[in-house]
Amino acid sequence: MNGRDNTGGTSGSNKPGLTLHIPEPPFRPGDPVDYSYLEIPRPDAIARPDETAAARSMVDLAYGLIRVLDDDNRAVGSWNPHLDDTTLLRMLRTMALQRAFDDRLFRAQRQGKTSFYMKATGEEAVAIGATFALDREDMCFPSYRQQGILFARDYPIVQMINQIYSNRLDPLFGRQLPIMYSARAYGFFTLSGNLTTQYPQAAGWAMASASKGDSRIAATWCGEGSTSEGDFHNGLTFGAVYNAPCIFNVVNNQYAISSYSGFAGSERTTFAARAIGYGIPGLRVDGNDILAVYAATNWAANRARLNLGPTLLELFTYRAEAHSTSDDPSAYRSAQERQEWPLGDPITRLKRHCIDKGIWDIARQEAMDLEVAQEVQAAQKEAEQNGILGHGLHQPDQTMFQDVYEEMPWHLREQSEQAIRERALKWPE
Repeated sequence: MNGRDNTGGTSGSNKPGLTLHIPEPPFRPGDPVDYSYLEIPRPDAIARPDETAAARSMVDLAYGLIRVLDDDNRAVGSWNPHLDDTTLLRMLRTMALQRAFDDRLFRAQRQGKTSFYMKATGEEAVAIGATFALDREDMCFPSYRQQGILFARDYPIVQMINQIYSNRLDPLFGRQLPIMYSARAYGFFTLSGNLTTQYPQAAGWAMASASKGDSRIAATWCGEGSTSEGDFHNGLTFGAVYNAPCIFNVVNNQYAISSYSGFAGSERTTFAARAIGYGIPGLRVDGNDILAVYAATNWAANRARLNLGPTLLELFTYRAEAHSTSDDPSAYRSAQERQEWPLGDPITRLKRHCIDKGIWDIARQEAMDLEVAQEVQAAQKEAEQNGILGHGLHQPDQTMFQDVYEEMPWHLREQSEQAIRERALKWPE
């Protein structure tokens, strides 16, 4: 017989029975939080290598943590980008603007003005720090929590809100889920709700740039959970094989929607270590230290521009709030996690650094917070004049026929003209 005995082994065999490992998050709702298991090295524990160094010579960077800001708010070590005061304060304001925007548009969703929203609270440095390090012409292939790219590139926030409301001035004509922006002129590739599709797209774009002898590089982002998707590996394969000038970012914010990062492999090794098998550099970065994000992105960008190929950056951070307005994190994680997160808050850390340098103070911070809140409020009021969810003022019906064919077929042209006539009868001007 092939039955099992009481020891878990097979009858007639002394082989031990197998067990299946199920990853378990370190904390559940109601649990006390203790992050002492995380190794947070001092800044410059692993010095900055030359951009031309061989990937195999910097394996340790995939297991450490690149940091610039120390526990006393000072920028130290070989990774210190030595940014000027003006740039530091611009970074600080951009992060504050994004957080004010997120807070207000989250409330707008709760008020029924839009159907969906996603905040990036606690992750502002991930996109903004990287964008400050990239050239304006470089193409970004974001996931859905990198709206900071648009803030850093001065995209009009009224247009962002028009898109969120899907109103009559929505630049995407109401065809995209709210927060899934597209702004080609700002180097922001169209967002996709299917995660990690951006990886092969970014690799292909970078390959095309290289084949044309262009000078622009690509950067792309995905969450740690979606590194389990095939597109993640497809993008890295093409990037490594063809030496694509591309920066692959993995935003490790500890959770993929409601799933602990262990389900994506974090119990075994770091996400940056996945670069080793592809023969490219893998850098693990403090994602709540905007100077570290800037420095690592700048390093990877310089390497790409030297035709030395792609780099994988793991941005170690924490998703401070819900995955989206459709999520309740209290159902799967301890309420203490956000307060106990050892890498702190990116805005607070940069604010304290600027105060320590003597270029900032609490009064100016409070004034700036009020200023950005008023800026977002004014933009929201302007956008609401163009319509909100369920209140009309949406895209004309004929726009559903546009941008499908280069030349509209006769039968669609007839339907479009009919839609125009019917709209004119229903809403005469």
